[in-house]
Amino acid sequence: MQRLAMTVLVFSAALAASVASAEEIGSVSTVFKALGANDKIVVEAFDDPKVAGVTCYLSRAKTGGIKGSLGVAEDTSDASIACRQVGPIRIVEALKDGEVVFKKDTSFLFKTMQVVRFHDHKRDVLVYLVYSDRIIEGSPKNSVSAVAIEKSWAP
Repeated sequence: MQRLAMTVLVFSAALAASVASAEEIGSVSTVFKALGANDKIVVEAFDDPKVAGVTCYLSRAKTGGIKGSLGVAEDTSDASIACRQVGPIRIVEALKDGEVVFKKDTSFLFKTMQVVRFHDHKRDVLVYLVYSDRIIEGSPKNSVSAVAIEKSWAP
């Protein structure tokens, strides 16, 4: 049992090390709540941890109210993504199609929102997909963004 716990801990640490963290850019309220925080749309930015020069901007719904303020509310699966080249693109490590580059818990236990990356080799484009999943049942709601790998770049 200890070996299993140690394996899970090591795997979780490795995943966390390769997944980007986001910084909040801003938010807008969508529903007023008399008690607790308002429901809102949050805009966050994160840099691809394996591709220097690419930043993704993510907008997502965040549930407020008392449950939201306590961190036990389940956010909806609504999200949108826009990834852009912000400098010279340099692939830092080997890329794996479907690799998680960003992950955020959107409920207390079982629901996450994640961004995965694919490399369209034919067109030399990086494709980023945001979607939400749950242990039992995910959501078909998703959004996609693409960044061409430019050979040269000027601001």
